Amino acid sequence: MSSTILQTKNIYKSFQDPVEIPVLIDISLSINQGEFISVIGKSGCGKSTLLYVLSTMDTDYQGELLIEGERMRGKSEAELAIVRNQKIGFVFQFHYLLNEFSVLKNVMLPGLKLGKYAAREIEDRSYEKLKMLGIEKEALKKPNQLSGGQKQRVAIARAMINDPLIVMGDEPTGNLDKKNSDIVFETFQELATQFGQTLLIVTHDNEFAARTQRTIEMQDGRIVKG
Repeated sequence: MSSTILQTKNIYKSFQDPVEIPVLIDISLSINQGEFISVIGKSGCGKSTLLYVLSTMDTDYQGELLIEGERMRGKSEAELAIVRNQKIGFVFQFHYLLNEFSVLKNVMLPGLKLGKYAAREIEDRSYEKLKMLGIEKEALKKPNQLSGGQKQRVAIARAMINDPLIVMGDEPTGNLDKKNSDIVFETFQELATQFGQTLLIVTHDNEFAARTQRTIEMQDGRIVKG
């Protein structure tokens, strides 16, 4: 049976603007090892806010967030940064690759920051991630020489470099055409099915969401399905 790797208990979050506006209301969910999950809902429903709470980047909430059974509330920013570097990989709508570095070096950067392995081993591991995603031939190119779909696959390789517990995506196909969106989806699907990678992807693309293993639907700050 798959183990629970991330869990929330009764999470609430509000913004002051200038009156208090609830953004997340009584969010309780569990994510198991190897699940490929999408989060859908209309703009403003709270799905991206939820992702930033789950990723520990937003700590201004009530309730509990547990990652591998460990409580995140009360940790210092330095402690949370270690959790993020070790356990969470990120893929955003924009790839945020650095054009002054090669594709290979871009993938290496989070590994060099974590410092768990020697630089040569990080380089070897980065090449293996690119190979796993079918873009090892682009390793020495600069990001501005790649297509949009290739750039997102490099961003996925970068998110995978520290072997994260979970990869989180915020509209990772939002800037892509259908062909490249399909390529990114298939990449995620392969990571889940062949490598047991856990994935939590916020998306506006209902077709993308329909093909994931599980869909969480949000409405007005609440989970209404999933």
